[in-house]
Amino acid sequence: MYTLLVILVVLASIFMCLIVLIQESKGGGLASGFASGNQVMGVRKTTDVIEKLTWGLAAAMVVFSVASVFFIPSAASDASVMEDIAIEQQATAPTNLPGIPSADVQEAPAAEAPIEAPAQ
Repeated sequence: MYTLLVILVVLASIFMCLIVLIQESKGGGLASGFASGNQVMGVRKTTDVIEKLTWGLAAAMVVFSVASVFFIPSAASDASVMEDIAIEQQATAPTNLPGIPSADVQEAPAAEAPIEAPAQ
């Protein structure tokens, strides 16, 4: 259901972009290219239809957006993503491996081995 609502919001926004481009602005806009439609229905009726479509699409986008909040998929666990990353890093940290001593532990210095004289 969430995916359907997201798709509807995207489609409504694309249609909204197209409708806004068609609307008549101060300079005439792209609506002036549809002169034959204006002659049949009248200029005022065309702008009324386009304005109603704009408001309808805006309302639809708001309704779909608010409705999609109720259908957002929830996470499988209650742990946050940051906690999961911290646990994963702690489990794979090189200082936690059995063969490598931790940096916190003070080790006794290694006993010096006697140096042998080089053979001649």
